[in-house]
Amino acid sequence: MLLAIDAGNTNLVFALVDEEHRIRTRWRIATDPRRTADEYAVWLHQLLELEGYGRPDVTGVIIGTVVPRALHNLEVLATKYFGHQPLVAGQGAAEWPIALDVDEPHNVGADRALNAIAAHAKYPGELVVIDFGTATTFDVVASDGAYRGGIIAPGINLSLDALVAAAAKLPRIAIEAPDDPHVIGRTTQSQMLSGIYWGYVAMIEGLVARLKTEVALPVTVIATGGLATLFDANTDVFDAIEPDLTIQGLSLLYRRSVPAA
Repeated sequence: MLLAIDAGNTNLVFALVDEEHRIRTRWRIATDPRRTADEYAVWLHQLLELEGYGRPDVTGVIIGTVVPRALHNLEVLATKYFGHQPLVAGQGAAEWPIALDVDEPHNVGADRALNAIAAHAKYPGELVVIDFGTATTFDVVASDGAYRGGIIAPGINLSLDALVAAAAKLPRIAIEAPDDPHVIGRTTQSQMLSGIYWGYVAMIEGLVARLKTEVALPVTVIATGGLATLFDANTDVFDAIEPDLTIQGLSLLYRRSVPAA
């Protein structure tokens, strides 16, 4: 099976993926570029055993990262503990199989290109992929699979952190869908939740509407990332939710780069 590693700014996701691109299991750990290959190995070996797997079950490794400082230790993990030279998404044999039709293609984040690959493989036509991560990104994918650009906005947790840090009397609150559908809050906490949550819903709907106008063709809107389901109940802007789009993109890229795998 393939060990797919998605190294994001906040978390790293390790997933075992079979030949049919089905995710058998996944684990998440906080991103820390200082974490060594040995530390990863101890943690991951224990989790593999808990799920009934061992290191010999891993037949290949691919890494997608937006944190360059984390890459070296992940490569050492793959070679030292799994005996495989990993592919790195966007490099060498794992060069992008899609056009990056933007002014600075070398600056496109690996996660965004991987999302585009996976979304295009699963859905026809013009696409908008919204990824709710550390940042919230909106990416336009053409019907031929080309990445056309998009939008980067602060993630909802970043927005909340900035609000709490800048206003001494505001408490930290949990991000959740409000129980009350009214936007007028009656307490400090409910007012904050209304501003963060409904403000974010308004941003999503407004930006998607503008993207659809610019694309000027029928568009399928796909949401991914851990917070996608948080908004789904209170907006009809999403046509589909794909929680594991980046991992699926890593799997597809690996199989295309190593045809015999």
